[in-house]
Amino acid sequence: MRHTALYPVHKQLGARLVEFADWEMPIQYSGVKNEHMAVRTSAGLFDVSHMGEIEIKGREAGSFCQWLTTNDINRLHNYEAQYTLILNQSGGVIDDVIIYRFSEENFLLCVNAINTVKVYDWMESIEKDFEADVQNRSFEFSQLALQGPDSERILDEIIEVDFSNLRRFRFLLTRWREIDLVIARTGYTGEDGFEIFIPWESAPELWSAILNHKNQNDILPCGLGSRDTLRIEMGYPLYGHEIDEDINPIEAGLSRYVKIEKGDFIGKSSILNVYESGPKRKLYGFEMIDRGIPRQGYPVLKGDIMLSSVTSGTLSPSLDKSIGMALLNSEMEIGDEINIEIRGTNRTAKIISVPFYMKNPHKREMKI
Repeated sequence: MRHTALYPVHKQLGARLVEFADWEMPIQYSGVKNEHMAVRTSAGLFDVSHMGEIEIKGREAGSFCQWLTTNDINRLHNYEAQYTLILNQSGGVIDDVIIYRFSEENFLLCVNAINTVKVYDWMESIEKDFEADVQNRSFEFSQLALQGPDSERILDEIIEVDFSNLRRFRFLLTRWREIDLVIARTGYTGEDGFEIFIPWESAPELWSAILNHKNQNDILPCGLGSRDTLRIEMGYPLYGHEIDEDINPIEAGLSRYVKIEKGDFIGKSSILNVYESGPKRKLYGFEMIDRGIPRQGYPVLKGDIMLSSVTSGTLSPSLDKSIGMALLNSEMEIGDEINIEIRGTNRTAKIISVPFYMKNPHKREMKI
């Protein structure tokens, strides 16, 4: 079992620890609902050091990343980031990643912990076709995620940098206590927030500084449990749930991150075939009408006909209702009723638009 540099701190704080992708990580500290609502109303701090970091350098680093991923790398300027996907030849998702451009010859991929070795091996297998060098730097970086509406104010007070001009999916390089930091305005919660890359061994010092800043009552340490409920409320995919190597991005509602017009990339021909024939299934959101909390793997039915299974589900702390997602026949429509089998009993649910949670209900961030 692997441990982040913050493992002793998590134990000291009394975190409940669980195995996740071969890492022992905190699932919660004071409770999932409490931590969830802290992020929605003030701020929460996550240890996400289990995520992988893979660096690409060289004269053709940009061309390599353009071939590797589905989004358009050429749209990025220095110190900009982009959500994108890495596909296999059949169009299935190897991983969803964020790519950071430092220069035209230097990029960094942040990949899911469960896929770090797989993605690195995949990249190594194709780098020989480009003048680019791929290095797995995952054990050089710790990563903290400060998320919530108060995150900018808190970070301003600690790092002493004006973050008001740092736009979403931009990042900057700075120093704090003689420690080099990469700070990106990105996140996985639907709230404003920052993800901070810091040398591995320095994470406890910054973690402590954030949690013990002068307005410490505004922030809570948060575990993977609230990270999951927050992303479900936004309809964000999680690898192994809404996406995997047998699910293509069109089915998963991620077509906006597939730039067909940019030129060739791995899996493009398969994606074109999906566009031509139309996806046979799509990812839908639903809310429970009957009582019960849907969980991954629960059967989804229409009458007595088995349709699929729940990909993700939870009791939403923000909405106080049970919600979930499932891959269903693409002919389903908003408002259709389905059944979720919960502990041997069919419970009624209704298909609705995603995201489930919106601060401004007139502005939807993503529809699937």
